[in-house]
Amino acid sequence: MHLQIEPEVADALENGLPVVALESTIISHGLPRPDNLRIAREIEDTVRSAGAVPATIAVVSGVPRIGLDDDALRAVAEDDRVVKVSVRDLGTLVAKRGHGATTVAATAHLAALAGISVFATGGLGGVHRGARETWDESADLTTLSVTPVTVVCAGVKSILDVGATLERLETLNIPVLGYRTDRFPGFYLADSGHGLDWRVESPGEVAAVLQARSALECDGGVLVVNPVAPADELDRALHDSVLEAGLAAAEAAGVRGKDVTPFLLEFFHTATGGRSLEVNVALVRGNAALAAAIAAALVA
Repeated sequence: MHLQIEPEVADALENGLPVVALESTIISHGLPRPDNLRIAREIEDTVRSAGAVPATIAVVSGVPRIGLDDDALRAVAEDDRVVKVSVRDLGTLVAKRGHGATTVAATAHLAALAGISVFATGGLGGVHRGARETWDESADLTTLSVTPVTVVCAGVKSILDVGATLERLETLNIPVLGYRTDRFPGFYLADSGHGLDWRVESPGEVAAVLQARSALECDGGVLVVNPVAPADELDRALHDSVLEAGLAAAEAAGVRGKDVTPFLLEFFHTATGGRSLEVNVALVRGNAALAAAIAAALVA
């Protein structure tokens, strides 16, 4: 399948310059209009300011795009026909020549095809609450287990079962590195309440881990978890009360499967008066800057 790689990204890859992949689901489904387009551009600018080339990934008119020009970025942000697309959906969407915003799984898959090894996002998908009955688990986990991409994120959203997600990461042989932290982040919160086995202090240390894994032929990806700055995190009491109310509202409305996350994100946005959106944007920017530093360390 032909990938359309933007000239700036193609030039960087050809010349061994640092490149950071960015997902597009946050643009189409994670941020409200019209702020989503502006914020998407700001995240790309954050990557550039940190010394790397941004490659926002999406499917536009059936073509997987590695890096988006302004028209494509605007289409992802504003076109009502854009669907949320994971790896399993890519072939169908391409055949139907549709528009798709890529999840963490699909972004990682396409990034690896293009030769990009570092990817920044907000939060990783994981095991949903009640998964013992529903078997509801994000394809992000299984995709990362077989895809050689390093994902920089702020952990997983607290709407998920964090403990079960960490167990699955262990089972799938996905190493989790805490960036200057011994605690697994909880997206809106710097600490989810769960500890970590491994901590790294610098982008160079992350790069050394990745190079050692490559030499040892360790398959799959790596998760670098970067907690939101203390000044930016959501008030814990507010977070806990909104989460409890949001879960109850989702249950009452019969929201299931892939619709749970966007429902709860919108619930958080409304119930916190937009504060959760501010946290979301702050942590994505932090992850983008860290991913750029890691990509630079890898090619140094």
